[in-house]
Amino acid sequence: MSQTALLRKKKLAIAAPETAQQQADRAQMDHFIVKNGVRCAGAHLIIDLYDAERLDDIDHIEATLRRCVDEAGATLLHIHLHHFEPNGGVSGVAVLAESHISIHSWPEVGYAALDVFMCGKASPDACVPVLREAFRPKQIAVSELLRGRGT
Repeated sequence: MSQTALLRKKKLAIAAPETAQQQADRAQMDHFIVKNGVRCAGAHLIIDLYDAERLDDIDHIEATLRRCVDEAGATLLHIHLHHFEPNGGVSGVAVLAESHISIHSWPEVGYAALDVFMCGKASPDACVPVLREAFRPKQIAVSELLRGRGT
């Protein structure tokens, strides 16, 4: 092969950079997402509820997790909750096709720690208003991690 043919072949092998739409389309195909211009496995919300209510009501917590799943557009696979005695705290997880929602509550101090991790088209941010309405915390803190950045 001539030098010119080799150079022409090398130039063809260098692909143009993907557009934002091409990245988003590719991300949706493999359930990865593009958020704020970053390709990642998913958005993981760390949510703290302070001075919250009904953190010992296991039926209310299950119904709330189910509403979170629905509002986020996620796919529920299984919910497992455990009620602790004597304080009434609840720990558990909603396992999703898109990942999970977990909760650990300390009703004696009005505190709950939740993780909401979702990939694909699911919207973890949609869980925040559901949690605010269900538990009526006086304060809520939300942090977001983009998991698997650049994968």
